[in-house]
Amino acid sequence: MMKPWLAAALTGALVVAGCAGPRAPDSAPTADATAYTVPVTYHQLDNGLRVVVSEDNTAPVVTVAVYYNVGLRTEPKGLTGFAHLFEHMMFQGTTNLPKGGFDQLIQGNGGIIQGQTKPDLTLYYEVVPANMLAPVLWAEADRMVNLNVTRENLDNQREVVKNEYRLKIENQPYARFLSVELSATAFENWHNGHNFWGEMEDLDAATVESAREFYRTYYAPDNAAVVIVGDVDPVEALAMVETYFGGLPARARPELPGLSEPPQKEEKLATFLDPLAPQPMLAFAYHAPPRNTPEYNAMELISLIMIQGNDSLLYERLVADKGYSSFVGGGLNLQGDMFDAVGPVLLAGYLIHDVDVDPAEIVAEIDTVVASLSDIDVDQATLDRARLKFLSSFYETQGGQFGIGRADLLAAFALFDDDPSRINQVEEQMAAVTPELIRKVARDYLRSSNRTLLFLEPGAAQGSQP
Repeated sequence: MMKPWLAAALTGALVVAGCAGPRAPDSAPTADATAYTVPVTYHQLDNGLRVVVSEDNTAPVVTVAVYYNVGLRTEPKGLTGFAHLFEHMMFQGTTNLPKGGFDQLIQGNGGIIQGQTKPDLTLYYEVVPANMLAPVLWAEADRMVNLNVTRENLDNQREVVKNEYRLKIENQPYARFLSVELSATAFENWHNGHNFWGEMEDLDAATVESAREFYRTYYAPDNAAVVIVGDVDPVEALAMVETYFGGLPARARPELPGLSEPPQKEEKLATFLDPLAPQPMLAFAYHAPPRNTPEYNAMELISLIMIQGNDSLLYERLVADKGYSSFVGGGLNLQGDMFDAVGPVLLAGYLIHDVDVDPAEIVAEIDTVVASLSDIDVDQATLDRARLKFLSSFYETQGGQFGIGRADLLAAFALFDDDPSRINQVEEQMAAVTPELIRKVARDYLRSSNRTLLFLEPGAAQGSQP
């Protein structure tokens, strides 16, 4: 059983803070009248803002989510930590709504409010009674153009971000190992591997003008999507968005930095000393196939077969059979999911083991499991079970938390693919993965020359447990 303090540390480490002409609204086609289909209405305003509405009359509530196409790894060099910083800055008030006013608008009406920064996105959402849709849209449009980027707010939130880093990363065992060191070792491209929490010297060097320039560049309708999920009429909802966002000035969508990675040709090995860790940890990471490919879908199913759950191959071998650890964690894209990343991601796994266990023995067992996937087609029952696990999570995400999960998927498909109706194609795409494709992807990607192995040395092994 994972200890509560460890579960909290790993959660904190892996979950970071965290112009076209108008198009007539169109609904996603239904391939099969008996299949479950998410209602999708998609439109783009003259100023470039993407708008997605998904009607759900289950309860008289609505989720409003605004996603900006800038994240932890797409922030510019010299401005590390700015994506996360602005997640905080967006709650500091505008020329029309003073500090605390946005929170009061939502929470004072029984709503939920939150923001989060991911590697490729920064997002804000509110869950409110359906009759609050108009004022919430007004408030989101207001802070898209009228944010108070002042010296006082910058200084205050800069310290908040730095303290959050100290609390969640520097003062938690295993946290830096998983959230910083693994990516920094596995990736060659600076954007993919830099410290997403931000370098302290970059945050300290931030000026009001550099903050305002970041805001002007990335917080613009051309670089954003508004998603509305809940008890709304799509036509009325689109009209409200047009009313509040349509007059915002268009600005050229900023060009994203290059995120491509050179092919890895030999295994990478690195060791990291964690002064707070009481036991060693081993982590491994393989570069995944490109997004939106059959191979990428197969990699997600491989993750479910090999790493995730007590029925996974690595859990059965490393925990149940060998007793090396009490858990195996990991998955495809540890800092998000398979859909919310536009850049390259890793299939990664990790486990804490006893000091007297030789890490080489664990690596040998991992190699045995990988060989079984590479050399022999998985049986149909195993593949079907992995697909069922995927679909269970996929639909649970969509249906839970008042539509926040559905909004997350729709926003990613709108910003990255210009096609939120992709949400209704996922099940068919996962069903097309065959045992032969699983084996091919395992052979091509789960090879040692495409792998990073990271070993954590526990500095607190002889001391008291944190």
